[in-house]
Amino acid sequence: MALKERLSDDMKTALRNRETVRLGLVRMIRAQIKNREIAKGSGLEDEETVEVVSSLIKAKREALEFAVKGDRKDLVAQAEEELEILASYLPEQLSEEEIRSIVQEAIDQSGAAGPGDLGRVMGAVMPRVKGRADGRLVNTIVRECLAGLTTQDMQSVQTG
Repeated sequence: MALKERLSDDMKTALRNRETVRLGLVRMIRAQIKNREIAKGSGLEDEETVEVVSSLIKAKREALEFAVKGDRKDLVAQAEEELEILASYLPEQLSEEEIRSIVQEAIDQSGAAGPGDLGRVMGAVMPRVKGRADGRLVNTIVRECLAGLTTQDMQSVQTG
């Protein structure tokens, strides 16, 4: 089932069950999709619809961080619940091991030698994990792997 159809069905279900939080989120997602369709001038593919949900998740995570910093427990609980609902509309997320494997392939293919090649590696990895992994996590893993390259290079120079 296409994501837009699922959202429509979920909206009807949320209305029937009086799930106000889910209903509000589904309406927000559908409004963002409609805005993107208007801007584009045509309908969105399922992949583009997932991008809309991903951008809403990113915004909600930022709101959660501010609520935590502001010690607003009520907003933290609400944001966490909303994040859980939003995440249910994303495709199955890649595990950390799967991401590491993809990152290592990209490093090997690009010939990256250290942290200075972050942009090149990220450019190769992100299209492959788009919609299936959090960008922050991918960035962290790429940085760790590139830092490990630098450490390995230093050790091989010292021993060689």
